[in-house]
Amino acid sequence: MKYVAPRWLPGGQLQTIWPALYSRRGFGARPAYRRERWDTPDGDFVDVDFLQDGIPAGETRPLLVVFHGLEGSSRSHYSEAFADLARERGWACALPHFRGCSGEINRAPRAYHSGDHAEIGWMLQRFRAAHAGPLMAVGVSLGGNALLRWAAEVGTDAARSADAVAAVCSPVDLAAGGHAIGRGFNRQIYTRMFMRSLVPKALQKLAQHPGLFDKEALLAARDLYAFDNVFTAPLHGYKNTEDYWLRASAKPLLRHIRIPALVVNARNDPFVPASSLPGVHEVGPCVTLWQPAHGGHVGFAKGRLPGHVRAMPDIVGDWLSTQADTHPEA
Repeated sequence: MKYVAPRWLPGGQLQTIWPALYSRRGFGARPAYRRERWDTPDGDFVDVDFLQDGIPAGETRPLLVVFHGLEGSSRSHYSEAFADLARERGWACALPHFRGCSGEINRAPRAYHSGDHAEIGWMLQRFRAAHAGPLMAVGVSLGGNALLRWAAEVGTDAARSADAVAAVCSPVDLAAGGHAIGRGFNRQIYTRMFMRSLVPKALQKLAQHPGLFDKEALLAARDLYAFDNVFTAPLHGYKNTEDYWLRASAKPLLRHIRIPALVVNARNDPFVPASSLPGVHEVGPCVTLWQPAHGGHVGFAKGRLPGHVRAMPDIVGDWLSTQADTHPEA
């Protein structure tokens, strides 16, 4: 596995921002999706987008499931890049949305969070029940941490739902990532970006469920630490932000993963300090670490201006395909 950033795109910040805004997401037309709404066991719903690629639905071709990051969706640049990869390789592709991220607020008081491994597990079980072929799952940023948490929590049972998993640019040490995004340039750009969507969604939840949290405390929040303290942590069973960041982090549990798992982190990711990344001595034998020097946060642009973002999905797709044995006739 190798990635070299183009010379025209230096530094982790540019390698994060430019690909998300300007680089090409695939080599074909923009992916077309078909949406399904799934009712959850607790009376809520999630929306799942399936790639429409013109290939008749088949039960035995590989299925790639893509879990998005914080405030992401099936239309995030990395989601469309993975869907483009799946279409090129003839795989089926599903892009589930975490609650409240599909364009419509969910019904229950809860939302989603970095340690939401139970939701990941329920989704994967449902995908597996409907699909007989190899099943590969990739989680990006927040989605990757939750995916790794699921794999670690269920141990050998993970093989019943997925053949191989990958986490891309995931803050597996949530405290390190949370503090990093709350400082300096990150605070001015990324924190403000996330807060612009998180706060209105939280206020919608409060309108649905009066008294759910302290409105004034939420409106006073200026960073993700404060937001998590008022909203994310208490609504999802954590005492406060510190408790949430500690208990939801995947890093301490990576030794317990029992299916093939790839953990990808660029060492110049502005959100995820290189000092917080797991070392080979901190993971189990089923976990492969890939930590290239460049790439930014879910950037990995390649080629001439404006570049494209298929480089990382191609590498991750190759690894998943090999581990999941998607070509048994070979």
